[in-house]
Amino acid sequence: MQNNVLDYLNNIVRVKPDKTAFADVRREMTFSEVYEQSRAVATFLYRKGIEKQPVVVFMRKSPEEITTFFGVIAAGDFYVPIDEEMPSVRIGLILENVKAGMLICDASTYQAAGKLPFHGEIVCYEDICGTDVEEEALRKIYDRAIDTDPIYIVFTSGSTGVPKGVAACHRSVIDYIEQLSEVLEFDEDTVFGSQTPLYFDACLKELYPTLKFGATTWLIPRELFSLPVKLVEFLNEHKVNTICWVVSALTMVSAFDTFRTVTPKYLRNIAFGSEVFPIKQFRRWREALPDARFTNLYGPTEGTGMCCYYKVERELQDGEVIPIGRPFRNTEILLLNERDERAGEGEEGEICIRGTSLTLGYYNDFERTREAFVQNPLNTAYPELIYRTGDIGRFNERGELVFVSRKDYQIKHMGHRIELGEIEANVNMLEPVKIAGCVYDDTRGRILLYYVGELSEKELAEALKDKLPRYMIPNRIVRLEKMPFTANGKIDRVALRAAVGK
Repeated sequence: MQNNVLDYLNNIVRVKPDKTAFADVRREMTFSEVYEQSRAVATFLYRKGIEKQPVVVFMRKSPEEITTFFGVIAAGDFYVPIDEEMPSVRIGLILENVKAGMLICDASTYQAAGKLPFHGEIVCYEDICGTDVEEEALRKIYDRAIDTDPIYIVFTSGSTGVPKGVAACHRSVIDYIEQLSEVLEFDEDTVFGSQTPLYFDACLKELYPTLKFGATTWLIPRELFSLPVKLVEFLNEHKVNTICWVVSALTMVSAFDTFRTVTPKYLRNIAFGSEVFPIKQFRRWREALPDARFTNLYGPTEGTGMCCYYKVERELQDGEVIPIGRPFRNTEILLLNERDERAGEGEEGEICIRGTSLTLGYYNDFERTREAFVQNPLNTAYPELIYRTGDIGRFNERGELVFVSRKDYQIKHMGHRIELGEIEANVNMLEPVKIAGCVYDDTRGRILLYYVGELSEKELAEALKDKLPRYMIPNRIVRLEKMPFTANGKIDRVALRAAVGK
């Protein structure tokens, strides 16, 4: 039984040493190069006496950064990825939380690394990737490792403004990769196009399956996601056949009529998640790629990425929300109502996760860990943790799990309980609208709608009168030239709230 994520790399390097594993526009790295250089990094850390500690990785998104991740794990440590595009305040909070003794940068981030509020040792990848490997030392570290040892910490947003560092272990990642690979049918011919920044857990969908199967991952330049035609041309140039992207990246392509100019001719496997995929935009993708497989994925960082999937194999009705379907094997979804009982038929409840996909909790933050990782209220016989996602769901008439909204998207307005997600869904159904985001102004008690599209604000307000009850009509509608997105591609609702009153 596999109990170390590096078993994937150790196995594949013997089978496909010279095949390209990870590539970007600068260079391609084979499995043997990834193997050797990761072990060089691990040996350097071993000689520094760093084991079972966090190691900060501050590098450009590159094959070398991925190799560094594996090197940190091979040293018995866990990597903490940060990036120059992160706000400096957030980086400071992360560094304060993990209190790491080592930071690995590269030549492009070296100067910026020196300006960080970091008090440990800073080393450059280029200076350590040629370290002579100490095989015996690394073997002993490998032998000491167990599957509940952490391998990374990635930081999510915290409601208090302080980011939460989610610590995942070998077991949760292995469990996730095995189930995901089975559902999405990855194999040695898979060519991934990676959209996600490497400081998000979403990149797991490409990194470890690449090792498991001997596949190839192309890291797509960030700037192409604002140039949809060039983005699709990049996919075609590198024969990318599989993407696992956030919904906003997909809608950016379809909403701007990219498929009239160029289609991704090799793409056959499309997985998406993070937000609800508007049916209108989904249909454009399906019309452009009628033979492709489409899979909706759902899951929080605290559940090691994704825990539910839905293969879209039937026609979806106008206004229908694509289900999130069913959990992966070895994972159970508990839908709990406000009384902490199983939600009844058609009843909404909080989506809670049970199984080995749960992460270890929040690093150096036991209080918030205890709030979210709680005893299963359906089990009073022995200790058993579940994770409360804060997401509201229900089972539809087909028995498929459907995401309804975030708990914090539920508002009380004019005496009515309203789901802001329902307003967004109705706006996104309008043909001239490309994307929409809704927030609530608590101070003035107003629903605010922001959108990108060809309708005027007045025309949109009129159109919504036929779709929504009067109490759900936004009090203010603002047309934007460009929707703000977070670094991982979700609508930046914090930025929208900051625009309130401007």
